[in-house]
Amino acid sequence: MNRDFILEIGVEEMPSAFMGRSLTDFKNIAVQKLQEQRIKYASVATLGTPRRLVLYIKGLQENQDDALIENKGPKKNSAFDQDGNPSKAAIGFARGQGIQVSDLEIREIAGVEYVFAIKKEVGGQTESLLPGILLDIINSLSFPKSMRWGYYHTRFARPIRWLLALYGDKAINLQVENVISSNYTSGHRFLAPEPISVDSIDGYFAALRDHYVIVDQVERKKMIWHQVQEVANSAGGTAMENEHLLNEVTFLVEYPTAFYGEFSASYLDVPPEVLTTSMIEHQRYFPVFDDGNKLLPGFIGVRNGTDYRLDLVKAGNERVLKARLEDALFFWKEDTQKVLAEMVPGLKEVLFHERLGSILDKVGRLQEMAVLVGKANGLSTSEKLGRAAYLCKADLRSNMVYEFPELQGIMGRYYANEDGEDSEVADAILEHYLPRFAGDSLPASETGIVLSLAEKLCNLTAFFAIGIKPSGSQDPYALRRQALGIVNIIIDMGLKLDLRQLIGQAYEGVQMLKPNKNREDTVNDLMDFILQRMRGIMLDRGLSYDVIDAVLYQAGGDLSVIMLRAEVLRKFKMSSHWEDFQVVFNRSYNLSRKWEIAVVRTEILEDASEKALYQHYLQLKPMVEMAVQEKRYEAALEMLAGMRADIDRFFEAVMVMVEDEELKAARLGILKVIAGLCNSLADFSKVL
Repeated sequence: MNRDFILEIGVEEMPSAFMGRSLTDFKNIAVQKLQEQRIKYASVATLGTPRRLVLYIKGLQENQDDALIENKGPKKNSAFDQDGNPSKAAIGFARGQGIQVSDLEIREIAGVEYVFAIKKEVGGQTESLLPGILLDIINSLSFPKSMRWGYYHTRFARPIRWLLALYGDKAINLQVENVISSNYTSGHRFLAPEPISVDSIDGYFAALRDHYVIVDQVERKKMIWHQVQEVANSAGGTAMENEHLLNEVTFLVEYPTAFYGEFSASYLDVPPEVLTTSMIEHQRYFPVFDDGNKLLPGFIGVRNGTDYRLDLVKAGNERVLKARLEDALFFWKEDTQKVLAEMVPGLKEVLFHERLGSILDKVGRLQEMAVLVGKANGLSTSEKLGRAAYLCKADLRSNMVYEFPELQGIMGRYYANEDGEDSEVADAILEHYLPRFAGDSLPASETGIVLSLAEKLCNLTAFFAIGIKPSGSQDPYALRRQALGIVNIIIDMGLKLDLRQLIGQAYEGVQMLKPNKNREDTVNDLMDFILQRMRGIMLDRGLSYDVIDAVLYQAGGDLSVIMLRAEVLRKFKMSSHWEDFQVVFNRSYNLSRKWEIAVVRTEILEDASEKALYQHYLQLKPMVEMAVQEKRYEAALEMLAGMRADIDRFFEAVMVMVEDEELKAARLGILKVIAGLCNSLADFSKVL
């Protein structure tokens, strides 16, 4: 009979940031270990609160599955002599496997015969195997940071304080250092601190709920959001939707109770981003907005407990937030006493990178690059771009950004507007950081678009030039994100930029810093890196692997052209001309792909079909090249598909691989130049 199983690892409060990944790892490791031990189950789930990690297995099989174990031994001719008598090798192998020599089997592998020991292993009882499996699972868990407790050697996210392990109604014996498992759990730290006896799996969940613990994080998350919405509605507003904050709060409490707190409306003079950042990042409160999306002088907190004396909790939280908002108001007043431009010289004291100088040095390079990018696409003006680039990092020297680093760019725009700077320049100070994450908005103003591209190109080029690029999961300077930003901006905005040229110009700005790589290698490496990011974006947009590979093989520096070719090719594959084009390309390419000489000696040609085919090619070549130059790719493909009839007649009339070497060379030359003309649009050998 299958039974349910539960393991609870009781700990001191774990950081909320650890919980999501830890629960996923907990489940995956448990599944892996059970499969290795051949123990079946109906389902595996992991649950958690700040004080416990829970493994819940439904329908855990009572016994391991039996196993047929096959071990390969020596070769047959080493194990037995010509008369079939076993050698010492066979006898020793059989003894080592615990079987008789007569039980050995002969099997052939890759034409060679080997002896095999085939043993049936009867599955053991799950109950007796669980202690070892559970200990293995616990020791396999890893965390961003772990610690030891007392004089013990086991490392865990936080010290383990209790263990509960139940298989049906039976307690499983397990010990981790000084902690021995039992059928006791703990409720809420303050509301139910006494140990709780548990006699069954159902009793476990009921006991925890009765003692103020909602162990299922999904249920707890729904409770929190429902309460937050109800409290916001009661206050006449709407709570901010913030998935990250909601997840964080879910793993900060075991028994949630939401409440509404207030602060003085005088603090609303400070930019709303400052107030919401202070509420979210420092206090884990939900900001509240009115119907016009204007911030209200209130917040929603979530208490870890019941509504008992909630008025005192509210008052305490209001006092803490008031102190935070007082600081924010002070920083705002201090920063606005001087203009943003006065903060720029101070960037000399802020190090960008030990090899790349200060932020002020970077600003100088950024000014030059922004003007170049703007001119390359006819966006904005040199004056706006130069000014925006000069001011875009100035807020790093402000009191507000020093206290709230996540407000860089946001505060710069506010300060620029306070100083009366051009509105597009002010917007560009924020927009040059965009996009900051997957799904983030792109810069909207011309100056912001250019400055964002220039910033990312400067950063990527500088780091690649000194030999720093992402490896594996390591990307401390967010270079992948910046490359993705470049691709998304260029494609979505339809910009026409030669990235190879711009990267080369960006390289000139860091050449005086004695980079590790020369200009050509830096351009090639960075371009390949950007194209790899583009590959992922194209896949996300529904393009197939073969189409992507085809258009990327000879990719230039204009990403919009690459994307256009891919879209045209995808559409052309579904057209009535595709079959004809495939015949033209495949019959030409397959025979000539190993032929290196794309030269046709017309005086050698004999048959009318080959002469007509070559003349058709000569007629089409300038027309196709002009269509490609004018980005009329579909028209170029249709013209090439029109060679189908001549290709068919050619192959019906002549044999290409004739003994006459000169004639063979001429015919292969015709096919080579036709395949080459097709491949001027994409590498069609990669298209399925």
